[in-house]
Order: sequence, then C-alpha cells, then structure tokens
Amino acid sequence: MTQNINPLQQPVHSGFNAASTAQEIIKGIDLNGKTVIITGGYAGIGLETTKVLVSAGATVIIPARDIEKAGKNLMGIDHIELEKMDLMDPDSIDAFSERFLASGRNLDLLINNAGIMWVPLRRDDRGFESQLATNYLGQFHLTARLWPALKKAGNARVLSVSSYGHQMAPFDFEDPNFVNREYQTLAGYGQSKTACNLFSVALDERGKKFNIRAYSLHPGSVYGTDLGREEPIDLYIQMGTHDKDGKIKPEVEAKLKTIPQGAATTVWCATSPDLQNTGGVYCENCDIAEIDLGKIEHRYDEPTTIRGVQPYSIDQENAERLWKLSEEMLGFTFDGE
Repeated sequence: MTQNINPLQQPVHSGFNAASTAQEIIKGIDLNGKTVIITGGYAGIGLETTKVLVSAGATVIIPARDIEKAGKNLMGIDHIELEKMDLMDPDSIDAFSERFLASGRNLDLLINNAGIMWVPLRRDDRGFESQLATNYLGQFHLTARLWPALKKAGNARVLSVSSYGHQMAPFDFEDPNFVNREYQTLAGYGQSKTACNLFSVALDERGKKFNIRAYSLHPGSVYGTDLGREEPIDLYIQMGTHDKDGKIKPEVEAKLKTIPQGAATTVWCATSPDLQNTGGVYCENCDIAEIDLGKIEHRYDEPTTIRGVQPYSIDQENAERLWKLSEEMLGFTFDGE
C-alpha cells in the first residue's frame, strides 16, 4: 500500500452490505442527548438520515437555503430545528454557526450531506465554481466555524457525503475554478468529491487529539433523489442507464439502491462502534471501501461495480496541500486547535 495512504483504508467486514437500510443500522443505537447538524437534511437521503437519527433519540438541526421547501418536507418530524443557511454565502455560514455556538451546546455529529451535481457553469460572488463552493468549500467553512462545539462534545464525528463520482476527476490544484480550462460539469463534480475525501483525511489528523473523527462516504447509486435534476438526458443515455426515450431501463432501476438503503452508509459512519478507533477513511456499502488499484471493472449499467476509492483522493500529501489551498481561498486559518 502506498505510504501516503491510511493503512486502515480496508474493509472491516461490518456484517452489513449494499442492501442494508438505515433503520437496520440504527438498531440498538441510543442517541438520546446527542445533537446533530445535517446540511441538506430535508430531502433525499438527507431526509431519511434525519428521520432515522431522530428515531434513535437525537436532536437534529437542519440548516437550509430553502426554508419553505425544507419545512414542508420535515412536517410532522419531532426533535428537529430548521435554520436558514446558504453554503455558497460565507456570511450566511458565519451567522448560522454563531447562533449555534451561542446556544452553548456540544455538537456530537456534523453531517456535511448537501450537494449539487450536473449543473452548468455557475460561480458564486467570490468567483468560485458552484459545485466546488457547495460540495466542498462551504462544508470546510462550516466545519471550521463549528469546531469549538465539536471539541466540546468529547467524542464527535464529522461526515462528508462524497460519491463514487470522485473517480471522475482528481483535484486540479492549478485551476480548481475552471478559469483557464474548459468547464466540464462532471469534472467539476468529480473534483469537488475528491476534495471531500481529502478533507476527511486532513480533518481526522487534526481532530484525533480531541476525539473528533472524520469520514467520507459514497451512499451508492440511489434511485429517487433529485441530485441529477439538471442533467441532460443525453448523458444518461450515453452511460447506458436510460433508453433512447430518456426512461430509466427497468433492469437498471431494479439494481439501484432505495433511499433507505442510500442513507445506510451515512448512518453507519455516524454511529457504528466498528469505527470507534478509526477515522480518515472513505466508506461505502456500510463498510470501509476497498482501494481501487485498477482491478475493479466499472459499468454504470451495473451499479454493484460502482465502488472503490481512488488513491489520489485519500493521499495524505494531497490532503494537506488542499487544506492549505482551502484556507487561502476562504481567507482564514483553520488550524484545528
């Protein structure tokens, strides 16, 4: 194994698998008295994660850009708090974090779940490409601001919901915002998810002494979310998942995860005793993922082959380089102290 890769990046044979559901994972787990923040916790696998953690006794705080939509989706769920926040707006992140810190509460679990995909080239007010800003830089900023509350918890976890999509692109340290290269939406998505993986590696290294552990994860190929709502249908057809009329092929749909299955790895990373002394790893199918050394054949029409983690996305030197670049881009130091 490469010397810059965490030796713990290998399956632990958890007893769960790709078909396991979030409710199966949470059985026997008591989260009474625990405080959780989940970005995007009001839709798709984020909403399922919210429901399952609440069912185990947690109080879940959900920062959302669209309060009206979030409120409708969360109606009837107890022990949740809905807050305004936009991951592409640094002032909004600061304001939300200040409100939470002022409450004096510990933060036991931070789940950076929100994300966008397959969007045309957009930039925020700072000139940052939108997928990088939402899927990674906003999460880095939020984690930094909430760090005092994570330290107070004494046994906290930080999760970055990444994706197999990290395999689509390494991080481009020379031109992360597509200023001097042609924009390709999947390259933008891929590098943002590679960044999530690298962030967890570097964050775990800083958090260990405070008993804060960090993980990144691939939820799986999940049917029924709105993540790909802006994707051109031609891309789906090209990947072999949809027919010429733009309809998903029944044999492909049958192999995709349900939303309860898609939330399972998040819940496993958030609560599993198997990870008590482990961090800085990338997980999938409710286990630590296998490193992809080029021996896994990937086919988009066969979701079970969409697995494995690229070494470049968990390399410790890349992780430290990205950490420094992130501080420069955001204009503040996150030293983890």
